[in-house]
Amino acid sequence: MDKGRVRADFDRLAELSEDGWDHNAHYHGFLLGQLPPRCRLALDVGCGTGSFARLLAGRCDRVLGLDLAPRMVEVARTRSGGHPNLHYLVADAATWPFPPARFDCVVSIAAAHHLPLAPLLVMMGDALAPGGTLLMLDIYRPRSPADLAVSLLAVPGSRLLRLRHTGRLAEPAELRRAWREHGRTDRYPTLAEVRAACARALPGARVRRHLLWRYSVVWRRPG
Repeated sequence: MDKGRVRADFDRLAELSEDGWDHNAHYHGFLLGQLPPRCRLALDVGCGTGSFARLLAGRCDRVLGLDLAPRMVEVARTRSGGHPNLHYLVADAATWPFPPARFDCVVSIAAAHHLPLAPLLVMMGDALAPGGTLLMLDIYRPRSPADLAVSLLAVPGSRLLRLRHTGRLAEPAELRRAWREHGRTDRYPTLAEVRAACARALPGARVRRHLLWRYSVVWRRPG
């Protein structure tokens, strides 16, 4: 991964991003439904402009959001003024010293494909307090017949959902162009690769395929 390129891409995307519905936000409710009953401290790895971190702040005593892109964090702080229990840090998740057994929930949304997956899962899992929950939502590369069938269904489903939530069939042209240019360097794992990484790093984790080209990982640390 060219971290400089990724940082620059997301600083650009921060200027164009809008709070509201997108493919990741569609699954925010699902993720919130997996939170532990008592969440004192949560960590959002790759928090972007903070849309999910703000939801976490309504359910957890304290939330820390990490992101590689300084402009993303700047926008997140601006949009999070009403959440005094939410703090942000510009940091590279690959080198940030995850404190052991600290968080009741550790979340990553659409960030894991920029990092080595298995080591990230280990670091996130180790950062959980006993009984804590790891949540991951990211993009997978379709490979199996089932993957391809779901991906085909996602095309009309995505357009209808976007129309319902935003009143338009597609994102603004400049934002689409920025995502397309960033996507040229993205590399996504297959579901088989995700499951293999979870089997090594998080035995017993639940890996689930979702409609809008996403997969989720849910794992609870014993204790």
